[in-house]
Amino acid sequence: MEKSEKGFVPTILLCFFFGGLGVHRFYAGKVGTGILMLLTLGGLGIWAIIDFIIIACGYFKDAKGLPIKN
Repeated sequence: MEKSEKGFVPTILLCFFFGGLGVHRFYAGKVGTGILMLLTLGGLGIWAIIDFIIIACGYFKDAKGLPIKN
């Protein structure tokens, strides 16, 4: 299976430090949900926590649908 060109470590670090602002989604190319996450402050943190878990498990995908894995 093909892997994303986006790095796993930058994605998880951006989510950890700036998850509530959706910066990791902008990095992954998901601009629409990044803006939505920015406006809702990551669903008051819940969305950011869920994204962090998904990234850590290796199931987070970039805008092209490719998994961002280590």
